[in-house]
Amino acid sequence: MKEFKVTYFFDEEHYIRRFIHVESQGKAEALIRSERDQYISFTDSRGIYHELHTGKVRVVQISEYFRVDKSKAKKAAME
Repeated sequence: MKEFKVTYFFDEEHYIRRFIHVESQGKAEALIRSERDQYISFTDSRGIYHELHTGKVRVVQISEYFRVDKSKAKKAAME
């Protein structure tokens, strides 16, 4: 499974981001298309619950996400 970052932009300053796990970019795009013009709900990485109507979103961006283990990066920087 790959991890994808999906960002829903409402205007230039307001957005909500979620992470999904699917096999490919194509499947991520198909999922987002299937959710078009309906309510979706999810809990983000901070534990905050969101409900949004995808028809109210101006822009949706999807990109593959590569998590960085920050504790390893911090440890390497200290050495």
